[in-house]
Amino acid sequence: MDTRRNTNIKTEKERLERKLSLQQLQINRLLEITQAINNNFSKVDLFKLYRDTLTWEMRIRTFALYTRSDKKWECVTSSGLDHNLLDVVDVVPYFSTFTRPTKVHEPNHPLLRAIEFVVPVHHKTFPIAFVFLGQDLFTDERDDVYETIRFISAITNVIAVAIENKRLFKHQLEQERLNRELELAAEVQNMLIPDNASLPRNEEFEFSGIYQPHKGVGGDYYDFLKVGSWEIFFCIADISGKGIAAALLMSNFQASLQSLVHQKHLSVHEFANRLNALVYRATGGKKFITFFIARYHLKKKCLHYLNAGHNPPLLYSKDRIYRLNRGCTILGAFSEIPQVEYGEIYLEADALFLLYTDGLVDIQNEEKKYFDETHLEKFIKDHSSLSVETFNKTLMESIQKFGGANNFPDDISVLTGRIFISREQEENPKC
Repeated sequence: MDTRRNTNIKTEKERLERKLSLQQLQINRLLEITQAINNNFSKVDLFKLYRDTLTWEMRIRTFALYTRSDKKWECVTSSGLDHNLLDVVDVVPYFSTFTRPTKVHEPNHPLLRAIEFVVPVHHKTFPIAFVFLGQDLFTDERDDVYETIRFISAITNVIAVAIENKRLFKHQLEQERLNRELELAAEVQNMLIPDNASLPRNEEFEFSGIYQPHKGVGGDYYDFLKVGSWEIFFCIADISGKGIAAALLMSNFQASLQSLVHQKHLSVHEFANRLNALVYRATGGKKFITFFIARYHLKKKCLHYLNAGHNPPLLYSKDRIYRLNRGCTILGAFSEIPQVEYGEIYLEADALFLLYTDGLVDIQNEEKKYFDETHLEKFIKDHSSLSVETFNKTLMESIQKFGGANNFPDDISVLTGRIFISREQEENPKC
């Protein structure tokens, strides 16, 4: 009797010693994993540490760990399973059914038939990991299944949360880089687009602009240049795309444009094709620019213009509205522009110009009606007597009132100009 009692005591003591040893081992491994995380081990090293823990210390020879990478689930480490099956067999559709540690019974599934148990790991309400455990979890010699599952769940949680934090930190860095990129693009654009203080207002002409990007950085551009004593140029452009790429393309475009307008020997066809070649070389035809430019000779009172696929600017003079739509196709879409024409107008009276990008006419009200060209024409006629600065201010108030609670869907840029015509006319004026 005493011998049997002593044997039972010895067996229980051995069991408790094994349990205590296992718990000590688990604590040490948790400390090691925590230290590895604090030392910023790579994901590869953390997954190796996880694998060694399960296979060597927990004696789990068959398992697979899935974690989320951005919006995609992938098997990041495994043991005892066919790698070809892990690559081609999709178990993700099963994930929604595993909301807690669960036994798996899928005898006909090529991969899950080797799996006995699944442990999901959640961060708040979102799943961030699933560990699939094989049949060796439930062996006759293992009397600590519950403790084993609990420990595996704990280390999986620690590893998965660390990986999730790495993913979120990487996303945060990318977002900060993107924000900085947008700030740089905005700085570039602010240097390129003239502010109203720098636009001219004198006895011969006056100009005022509106620049309102949709999301900090837009693809719009306008400018005013005076060349020599008698010529002025004014233009507007809409560059496809956003961000630093659009800002850099705009910078190159502006530099080339300012160089070309000083080359008086260029024909309109050569001028258009040189600008087109610049955009096409820079983007390989993947981006394009709609563009309008006008050249006015103060003495001859003659306006020449080129419209490269842009919204036709409006000219208001002597109670009549003209649409400036002659020109060519958009810039940068084709390696060469096949046909170019230009418009020519002799100004007999004061003229008001309204240049704008398509964001202005894309504004919708709550009834889904657009602030289209008809609205613009009426606005010009009703407010043509205002100074260009007041004209633009009133225009912004009108479109905000028109749109109501709706946000502006795109960048909005406007260049408004007025040319004052002297009553002294040349004899036989020619453009």
